[in-house]
Amino acid sequence: MPDPRPVTKVLTYRHTLVVRISHWLNVLAICLLLMSGLQIFNAHPALYWGQKATFAEPWLHMGAVNQGDTTIGVTKIGDLSLETTGLFGYSGKVGSQEPRGFPAWATIPSYRALVDGRHWHFFFAWLFVLNGVFYVVANLFNGHIKRDLLPTKDQLTRKHIWHEIIDHARLRFPKGEEARRYNVIQKFTYLAVIFGLLPLMILTGLTMSPAVNASQPWLVALFGGRQSARSLHFICANLIVLFVLVHVALVMVVGLFNSMRSMITGRYVLYVEGDAQ
Repeated sequence: MPDPRPVTKVLTYRHTLVVRISHWLNVLAICLLLMSGLQIFNAHPALYWGQKATFAEPWLHMGAVNQGDTTIGVTKIGDLSLETTGLFGYSGKVGSQEPRGFPAWATIPSYRALVDGRHWHFFFAWLFVLNGVFYVVANLFNGHIKRDLLPTKDQLTRKHIWHEIIDHARLRFPKGEEARRYNVIQKFTYLAVIFGLLPLMILTGLTMSPAVNASQPWLVALFGGRQSARSLHFICANLIVLFVLVHVALVMVVGLFNSMRSMITGRYVLYVEGDAQ
């Protein structure tokens, strides 16, 4: 038999103007930081641990290898070697392929220009940092961080956390009144990214600056050397990309139009069982 309980659509205010502005500035900054960062990486497409680059022992390397009359792209991660022609190591239009870490379509600028890549990277790094400070300070004052991001006592129980993990694994997401608030997995993830991953990204980026090395040598020691900082910076960038991909995928599963509207206008439609009060 059909469910007799009515379902009412309720338009609610979900995201403040501060959250929406900082979100879209982050989208712009992260995209251009990533693409300009890949341009910088292409100047030396290899990563090492320690203070100095041991050219014979990179833990990650992207390059081109000649096999008879053919050139292929090869990506090495530790002892693992993968052919990645057309994507990593050797890419470009057919007939004009060239050795390069990441393909031209993934970098800003698309042509080889380390100096230009640094200019793009540093400009959007400052935008990213200032936007982050704006987000944290504004949301400390308006209570968003305490009210919406900090897990409640009930959410921190083992039973509740496992329940949320199982529901996410089954692609079951909160509906009705529960959808007004972030669940505990969202809260843990956002807090880890905002106060863990992003600060680490910024600090490792600063560690690669010769000026910072000279004035703040403790920062280099903290990360085990400039090459270790460069490797950690690269790993953090990939974790941010993974976070964005998962975030976008979940937005599409939950409801792309509804989620996009809430991040543009602040309004979100809830589907509540029973008559709305």
